[in-house]
Amino acid sequence: MSLEVHDITKTYPHTTMRLDFSVEEGETLALVGHSGCGKTTTLNLVAGLLYADSGSIVSGGRDVTNLPPWKRNIAVVFQDLALFPTMNVGKNIDYSLRIKGASKDTRRRVVEETLRIVHLSVSFAGRKIHTLSGGERQRVAIARALAASPQALLMDEPFSSLDPRLRRELWKEFLEIRGVSRIPCIFVTHDREEASILGDRIAVMVQGRIVEIGDAHTIVTKPRTSEAEAFFKGEP
Repeated sequence: MSLEVHDITKTYPHTTMRLDFSVEEGETLALVGHSGCGKTTTLNLVAGLLYADSGSIVSGGRDVTNLPPWKRNIAVVFQDLALFPTMNVGKNIDYSLRIKGASKDTRRRVVEETLRIVHLSVSFAGRKIHTLSGGERQRVAIARALAASPQALLMDEPFSSLDPRLRRELWKEFLEIRGVSRIPCIFVTHDREEASILGDRIAVMVQGRIVEIGDAHTIVTKPRTSEAEAFFKGEP
């Protein structure tokens, strides 16, 4: 199972995005770059929230280029998490299964399994969203994404609002979750340390294009391009 982005273009008044990359099964690609470089737009193109002008997107061997978001089977964890405040934790997690008409037993089993994966007890299923801490909400958002059994996972700076100590705790848990799920993941971040820890590979974006992509250690320590070197040195 892989996620493939082939020669995708998206034209705006002052720039044209051009993207060509793939993410393999069990791999996390950390997408980095300064604000406005196109990271979130890339996720929106893959998710189907934006449509490309040309090129193709293949997920799990299936061409999803022209499919609407709900038919792509690609899960997204947004920066603001987008949890439903009027639903409890369990109903947030099993939302996609209820839409598909899954049985009550199936939904309960999936909720329990995904809560365990994100290190929350089964008792959390009945909790209201407003009673959760920031870290707990992050875990619920990831559990909801995994409950849909997606073929790919997209994450848009999901830990950016948390304090440094909690962020590092969730980094460790995220790596454990990725070891279980094994689905391709694109993780957008502006944090250099986060990218180097969570990314198996790192892709550096500048003005709508990936200027360098490679394994995390090499990109951080021996970048080939001046743009990647400048980013990891903290230069504007």
